[in-house]
Amino acid sequence: MTGLTLLGLIVVSSAIAAAEKPAPIHHKYCVIGAGPGGLQIGHYLERAKRDYIVFERGNQSAPFFVTYPRHRRIISINKRFTGKTNAEFNLRHDWNSLMSDNASLLLTRYSPDFFPHADDLVRYYNDYATHLKINVQYNTNIGNITKNASVFGLPVEAETEGQFFMTDTNTGNVYTCQVLIVATGIWVPKRPSKFPGSQYLEYYDSMSLNQSEYDGQSVLILGRGNSAFETADHIGGHTALIHMLSRSRVRLSWSTHYVGDLRALNNQILDTYQLKSLDALLEADVQEMAIQVTDEGQYSIRPRAELVAEDEDLKELNEGEQGDGYDYDDADDEDDEETLEGDVKDYSLVEKYDEEFDIELDNFAMREPYDRIISCLGFGFDWTPFNKDARPARSLGRKSKYPAITGTYESSIIDSMYFAGTNTHSRDFRKSSGGFIHGFRYTARALHHLLEWRYERNPWPSRSVPYVDLLDYFLKRTNEMSGPYQMFGFLVDVILLPDNSDSAIYLEEVPIDVLKNLDANTGHSSPRYIVVNLQYGDGFSGPANDVFREDRATGEATDAHNSNFLHPVLFYYDKPIKSMASARLPRPNKIHHMVEDFLTLWNAPISHIIPLRRFFEDVLGEDLRNFSAESCFMAALTHTTLPLKCADYMNGNGFVAGKELRKAAAVVHSQFQL
Repeated sequence: MTGLTLLGLIVVSSAIAAAEKPAPIHHKYCVIGAGPGGLQIGHYLERAKRDYIVFERGNQSAPFFVTYPRHRRIISINKRFTGKTNAEFNLRHDWNSLMSDNASLLLTRYSPDFFPHADDLVRYYNDYATHLKINVQYNTNIGNITKNASVFGLPVEAETEGQFFMTDTNTGNVYTCQVLIVATGIWVPKRPSKFPGSQYLEYYDSMSLNQSEYDGQSVLILGRGNSAFETADHIGGHTALIHMLSRSRVRLSWSTHYVGDLRALNNQILDTYQLKSLDALLEADVQEMAIQVTDEGQYSIRPRAELVAEDEDLKELNEGEQGDGYDYDDADDEDDEETLEGDVKDYSLVEKYDEEFDIELDNFAMREPYDRIISCLGFGFDWTPFNKDARPARSLGRKSKYPAITGTYESSIIDSMYFAGTNTHSRDFRKSSGGFIHGFRYTARALHHLLEWRYERNPWPSRSVPYVDLLDYFLKRTNEMSGPYQMFGFLVDVILLPDNSDSAIYLEEVPIDVLKNLDANTGHSSPRYIVVNLQYGDGFSGPANDVFREDRATGEATDAHNSNFLHPVLFYYDKPIKSMASARLPRPNKIHHMVEDFLTLWNAPISHIIPLRRFFEDVLGEDLRNFSAESCFMAALTHTTLPLKCADYMNGNGFVAGKELRKAAAVVHSQFQL
């Protein structure tokens, strides 16, 4: 009897414990991360009045910018004056603001600096969250993300209520949601794989910012992204010399047209290197080197193979033991470097032996010791919150720090798991601006439109534009739009041309990968359409290209297809696109380049407007010329069909009769005795 009583007590106690355990908290949409990406998608969910929550592990929004960049200067431009009052146009040159209907919520109102201080961003993003009433739950550290309800002791039936289950590791609260949006950014500091002497490295995320500590020192910096150059710039006035070590050549953003490459404000060391003032850049693989401490307490660089051959205890390390779960990458979160065609991968800088002449080299580039070695290798994605059954796949190759996602920003392997913010950059890596605020604010809006169609059955926002107004509407849109301007090549406008209609349906900022399933992803379809893409000329951008050469631009409309700088290109398809390769549009039925423009204003009557009008006329089979009221009136009396502008006028949509029109009407009346 005693055993049965004990068993009964255990059962009762378990039942009481289960009853006391709080029930899971459900939201339809869960957003993880209240950085810029999470806040942007959160704003659209709030505006649409959706059931959502934004989880943030910190005690405020945008906690990344509380610490980074370490030297506190943001490299995204804050251009307060453009000479224009058009808000959409001005966003082309405001790289830090998020989008909303509140004109005061722009970073240009928070900082006068062209390159603002990071503290101003923190203040701005927290005001953005507060003023727009975004539902952010702070101090919530989400983990154990799974699709398996039993992980939290929930019945299998619970899996029909929420497709994702997760816990706040701070409180133990369990949350469920139908749609999970990961906006955690790329924030985990990266470490190189272990190599002999790697324990002597200092790191970007913990290095001293006291410049006087570097007075007179020789410093080796590992990495060649903006964090590495930012560090060199910060300490450069205090050091004896700085050497920078990386696997690949330096890539300058003005020649690659990729804002993640080295920006001009951080390239001071290039001057001191090329003008031979002690500083220098080296191309070599950190994995090929080893670090030894000298008798004077400095750090000597030796070829790894040479050191390992002398020390049997290092052989295990030499076989590939890894550090901190990250492979070596010599670039930061804004600059993952890739091997480029034409790059010479010459590691002789860390070799001390010339096999050709069978001699030991005595001019080894790093033969003098260093006082400090600082690793500035950037950041990676945080994979730890995900259980195995809900862990997204990694992108391949040089994009491996990013999750693998589809063209709709959904995980490539986990249904209903989406991404927003900089961690979507695998789609346009090294090609556009999706890894940066001025790019992913638009991809976040595109994601919202995609979610609205898939889960709420609200089609992609559109505008009906009569053919008679299409030219004017297009010119206005093209000369002010900021989304395709910033996300060139990846967000496009689509002009649908329905059968038996005199109006086009205009869709803005559609992800280019969506075109192959336009109906399924947007709720719109058409047998034919025009895709409007902004692009640079083929072969113009590149780290070795001379983008300042004399023939870098053209101004002739007849030579528009050879335009190099950013310019609109219109692709006409007489049937829907069914397949695409690597975000590249297939060959169109017709194509039109608008010639590049020095002012990036495509409004010149002869160079831009007339060629564009003729392209539209060719596609639509309509005469889109403008006519005077008198010409339309005479045409109506002498022709059976009228140009669109005249037909519109004759239907009562034209001008109010003026003196000249009344005079012309009187002449016609007398001639025909009307």
